[in-house]
Amino acid sequence: MQTTQIYEKLTDIFQNVFDDDSIVVRPELTAADVDEWDSLSHIRLVLTVEKAFGVKFSASEIGKLKNVGEFVDLIHAKAR
Repeated sequence: MQTTQIYEKLTDIFQNVFDDDSIVVRPELTAADVDEWDSLSHIRLVLTVEKAFGVKFSASEIGKLKNVGEFVDLIHAKAR
């Protein structure tokens, strides 16, 4: 899967999870940029991404992520 396809799919997921159609997923996006991004929505986001891409993440992998760009890199590495 190409990086642009991952971003497109993530944009749909983010808009659904956070119920905000104005969210555009970009590499530098962080939880601080999305008002509704709290610990519960973070769990929903990770579970939704795992299901959508057919991958599993460890808690330590998720804990190390600083922004969506790093999340995309992780998805890309696991979805091969």
